[in-house]
Amino acid sequence: MHKHPQSHPMLLWRPAAAALAVAIAASAFLAVPSAQANEPADPPAVEQMPAPTQGFPLPTEHTQQAHDPASDFTSKWTRADAKQIMAQSDSTVAPGQNSMSPDVTMPEIPEDFPAMNDDVWVWDTWSLTDENANQISYKGWDVVFSLVADRNAGYGFDQRHWNARIGYFFRKTNADPAKDKWNYGGHVFADGASIGNTEWSGSTRLMQGNQVNVFYTATTFHDVAERNAGGGGIAPDAAIAKALGKIHADKNGVTFDGFQHTKLLEPDGEMYQTKEQNPGFAFRDPYTFADPAHPGKTFMVFEGNTGGTRGEYECKPEDLGYRPGDANAESVDEVNSSGAYYQTANVGLAVADNKDLTKWSFLPPILSANCVNDQTERPQIFIQNEGGKNKYYLFTISHQFTYAAGMRGPDGVYGFVGDGVRSDYQPMNNSGLALASPTDLNLPSESPEAPTPNQNGRQFQAYSHYVQPGGLVQSFIDNVNGVRGGSLSPTVKINFRNGVSAVDRSFGQNGLGPFGYLPTNVRVGGEGLYK
Repeated sequence: MHKHPQSHPMLLWRPAAAALAVAIAASAFLAVPSAQANEPADPPAVEQMPAPTQGFPLPTEHTQQAHDPASDFTSKWTRADAKQIMAQSDSTVAPGQNSMSPDVTMPEIPEDFPAMNDDVWVWDTWSLTDENANQISYKGWDVVFSLVADRNAGYGFDQRHWNARIGYFFRKTNADPAKDKWNYGGHVFADGASIGNTEWSGSTRLMQGNQVNVFYTATTFHDVAERNAGGGGIAPDAAIAKALGKIHADKNGVTFDGFQHTKLLEPDGEMYQTKEQNPGFAFRDPYTFADPAHPGKTFMVFEGNTGGTRGEYECKPEDLGYRPGDANAESVDEVNSSGAYYQTANVGLAVADNKDLTKWSFLPPILSANCVNDQTERPQIFIQNEGGKNKYYLFTISHQFTYAAGMRGPDGVYGFVGDGVRSDYQPMNNSGLALASPTDLNLPSESPEAPTPNQNGRQFQAYSHYVQPGGLVQSFIDNVNGVRGGSLSPTVKINFRNGVSAVDRSFGQNGLGPFGYLPTNVRVGGEGLYK
C-alpha cells in the first residue's frame, strides 16, 4: 500500500499550472450567473465524428430527437455503438501501451501523488450545487462531498465500499488550488442517523436560505463480519434517500446539522431490478436537476438495471443496433449464446411529485445498455447551449470488467447527447467513450484489485469521473502502476460540442490540473470571506 507522510501535505502543483487554474476560476466567477444551462465546455479543435473503420460494424443511427420525459421511449446504447471503442483503438501498439486515441485518454498521473487526507480514503466526489448544476461557493467557502472510509480501521482499500460514509471537505474560495489543502469536516451525518448502515453516492443541492438536500444511496449490509471482510453472499438492501439539513459557515469553516432523512425510492422490479431478482443489482447514485424545457419540475437520474430475474433477459435486435445488411454485424442468436443477456444496465429517471422533494415517481429509463454493459454509475445531466439551442449530455461511468461478452472498453466516463432529457441519445464520439485511463484494449479486461503486469500500469489510475461546469472533470485515484490511491486525482478538462470530445492538453501542465480541483462558479450567502 502507498505510504503517505503523516503530516497533512499541501496539494502540490506546478506554479504555471496554478496560475492558469486561478485565472480560469476567476473568469468563471465573473462571467457566469445562476442560469438554466451549464457553463459550456469549450469546443474541440475538430467537431466531426470519427470515421468508420474497416472490419467493424457501423454505429447505430441515432436522431437525438427529444421525447416527452413521461413517455416510454428508452434510448439504447447498442452493441454496434460500443463496438466503435475497439474500432477507434489501435491494434498495432506494443503490449501494455495505450491503444486509445489521445482525444479520449487521460494524461498519466504521477505515482508520487499526495494524500488528500491521512485518516480517510476518498473516492466518489461531488460539489455543492444548485438545481442547474452550478457549483456553489457558500459564504466564501467551497464545499465538496466524498465517499470516505477509515484508513486505520483494519480493513483494506478494496473493502472501503462496505464501510462507506459521506464526508465533506471545505476550503476558502479564494484559496490557491495548487497549494491550499482541503479541510476535512468529518461525516455529514451523525453516526447511526442515516437510512441503512452504509452511505453510497448521490448529490447535494443548496435550497432556500441555508437549507441543503443531500440525496444519497442508503445501503444496508446485514452481516457485520461479511461487511468488514468485503461483502460476498448476503445481498444488501438499497434505497434512494435524501436528508434535509442546514449548512453553517463562519471564519472557521463549514458545518452541517439538523438533518431529517426520508426514504424516496426503492426498485419496483418492473423497470428497475430488485435484489430478489438479482443479488448484484444496481440501484444508486441519485442526481437531481431542473430542466429548462419543463419549468417547475425536478427530475432525478440514477443507476439501475433492467427489471426482471437475472439471466432471463433475451437480447433483441434493437439492443444490437446493427444496420441492415452490415457485413460485420452479429446475429441475435450469436449474442444470446455468448451470455451477453446477463448485462442489463440502465439509467433511470424519476420526477418529484411535490416541492419538498419528499415524494417521487418512477419514469421509464432514459438509457439502456442491455447486452452491452452491466453498470452505468453516477449518471448526471449536463445541459449546454450550442448554437442557441440546449443540448443535453448524459454522462455516466463504467468499468471494463462490467462489459458483456464480445465487448471491450476501458474504465472511464461515457457520454451521450440529445435534444432533451429523454432523447434518442447519440453516443459521444459514436462510441460513448469520452475519457478513460491509458489502457491497452487489445488485452483482456481486468479489475483494479488484480491487474496483471502485461497491461498498462495506469489502466485503473482514475475512476468515478464527475463532469463540472466548463468541461472540467474530477475523479479519484485508484491504482497508479500498483500504488493504490484513495485521494482525488488531478482535474482534467475535456472540450466537447456536437457530441464530439477531446482532452484539452493545453490545460494545466500537459493536461493535468491541480489535484482535487472543483472550482465554484456561483456565490451564495453573502460576501463571507471574500476580500
